[in-house]
Amino acid sequence: MDGEQGTYTAEDYWALPEGQRAELIKGKLYDLAAPSREHQRLVLQIGRLMSDYIEANGLPCEADVAPFAVNLRADDSTFVEPDVLVVCDKDKLSERGCEGAPDLIVEVVSPSSRHMDYATKNALYSDAGVREYWIVDPERQRTTIYRYEEDAAPMILPFSMPVASGICPDFSLVLAELL
Repeated sequence: MDGEQGTYTAEDYWALPEGQRAELIKGKLYDLAAPSREHQRLVLQIGRLMSDYIEANGLPCEADVAPFAVNLRADDSTFVEPDVLVVCDKDKLSERGCEGAPDLIVEVVSPSSRHMDYATKNALYSDAGVREYWIVDPERQRTTIYRYEEDAAPMILPFSMPVASGICPDFSLVLAELL
C-alpha cells in the first residue's frame, strides 16, 4: 500500500485493520514499518524527557509518542503519526488524537523514512502550521531543527551538542547521552 495510487480518505485511514499503521498524505496511504529498537529507545527517551519537563514546569502542554494520530489540518485530509509531538492547545486533543498542527514534532529517521522525514514531512509540517520540527538522524548522528516561525533555515546539530526547544523554554537534551 506504500504510496499506492488512488484517493484514500479519512474513512479508509480509520478502517485499517487493528495494528496496521499508516499515514494518509494527499490521498495516498503510506505504510509505517516497524521501528528498530534504537529508534524506539530514542522516541521513548525524548518523549519522556519532554513530558517530565512540561509537568515539572507547569506548562499548558502535553507530550505524546507514536502511535498517536494527528489530523494535521483538522479537516480529515492528512493523518500522520509523528514519533514525538507536543501540543500546547489542549482543545486540539481528542479521543482520536490531535485535531490540527502540534506545536512541536520530532521524527526519528529510519532507513525507510529518510526521504519522507527530510522532504515530504518538512514541507507538510511547515505548511500546516507546526511551529518547530526536529529530524533526529541516528545514522548521521545529527539533529536538524526547523523553527518555522523564526526562520526557514534549519539548524543542524551533532548528537554531542545540546538540542534546545523553542517551544519549551529552557528545555534541552544531548542525544548522544540517550544512545
